[in-house]
This record gives sequence, structure tokens and C-alpha cells, in this order.
Amino acid sequence: MNHKSPFLNAEHIEKSIYFLRGRKVILDQDLAALYGINTGNFNKSINRNQSRFPEDFAFRLTNDEWKNLIFQFGISSLKWGGRRTLPMAFTEHGVAMAANLLKSDRA
Repeated sequence: MNHKSPFLNAEHIEKSIYFLRGRKVILDQDLAALYGINTGNFNKSINRNQSRFPEDFAFRLTNDEWKNLIFQFGISSLKWGGRRTLPMAFTEHGVAMAANLLKSDRA
């Protein structure tokens, strides 16, 4: 494990936690970075195991929620080769479930 990764410090992780639908969540792109894998591979693993992620574990953001996050926090927009789909948001239980599915050393 690379302890020098900027994502592994508590301050960076705290900045990646958002409050949506009354819950603290972390987005798929940030969770993938935390686990040391790319977002595409992360989402493929999640999609293959959707039954393990009920809505209280993970949910897809609405277009309005995503636009609001982009506006409020300066998250990269969907333009200029960015995301093609709306991100998934993971609650604390979803984060733990994702860690159990992934094969990276960090997870």
C-alpha cells in the first residue's frame, strides 16, 4: 500500500464526503481512487453485483443532484471527455460492501 497517496489522508477523504438524500455519501470516482483502481473497473464490479447494493447502500445521482455538486464543490463537469453516466453515491454500508467485492490491496 502506498501510504504517500494524497487520497489516503483523512482531510482528503473528508472533502470527498457529501450529504445527499439525508445521508453521508462518497462518489464512485472518489471511492475508486481510495481503493486504488480506475472508476470504470470499479463500476463494472459494482454493476456485476447490483443485488448487493440496495438503495440504502448505494444510489445513482439524479441529474439535478450532480449539477448541484458540480456547482457547489467544483467537481469536474460532464463536458470535455468527462463522465458519460451519472455517478453512484455510496453510503457507509455501501463503502464496506464495495471493499468486500474488490481485489485491490487497499480495498
